[in-house]
Amino acid sequence: MSRTFFITGTDTGVGKTHASVALIQAFRARGQNVCGFKPVASGCEQTAAGLRNADALALRDASGGLEPYETINPYAFEPPIAPHLAAAQIGISVQMPQLDAAHDALATGYDTVIVEGAGGWLVPLNEVDTFADWVSQRQWPVILVVALRLGCINHALLTAEAIQRRTRLAGWIANRIPPEQAKWRENLAALRARLSAPLLACMPPDLPPASAAERMDVDAL
Repeated sequence: MSRTFFITGTDTGVGKTHASVALIQAFRARGQNVCGFKPVASGCEQTAAGLRNADALALRDASGGLEPYETINPYAFEPPIAPHLAAAQIGISVQMPQLDAAHDALATGYDTVIVEGAGGWLVPLNEVDTFADWVSQRQWPVILVVALRLGCINHALLTAEAIQRRTRLAGWIANRIPPEQAKWRENLAALRARLSAPLLACMPPDLPPASAAERMDVDAL
């Protein structure tokens, strides 16, 4: 039976894709058949083949590049704005049943699916639903990516609390994005003391995904 992990962040730009690619590679290194899934992406570029998103392409490449792009990223929007606004701009609405169908069709061929969200936990999908609504309906375990920067303790603990009210926080990943946070080790220790889920990895700046995958403790999941 396939299992799914949902990757969210404390904010946008915290390194969700870098962490997701490392997770995919770590699972593959353990012999698992795993695929990334970017259900909704804004900020896509127009190409001869259609709209393409850099994050979705990175997930596809890490997964072996076998799936059609549209399977990895069923909702692709060009404007680099919140997904529900980008969808409304072209007169459509992202709907959870369509997301379910796209995920379930993909999951039939894989041991594990790594679903990367957009932005943070409560980002809207449409006028009513959020990513949190969708994930909690499916009861997928969540992996939280925390950028080690000023404010990260508060952001991480608030997000973890919101996740745990609705589903399981399976683990978290610390990302040391530049510029290096003063006292990052102390901040990391404070988070480890306060988050009940296991720390899967602490990724230094500019660490190649393959090296990040070697540090990823997916056996804790």
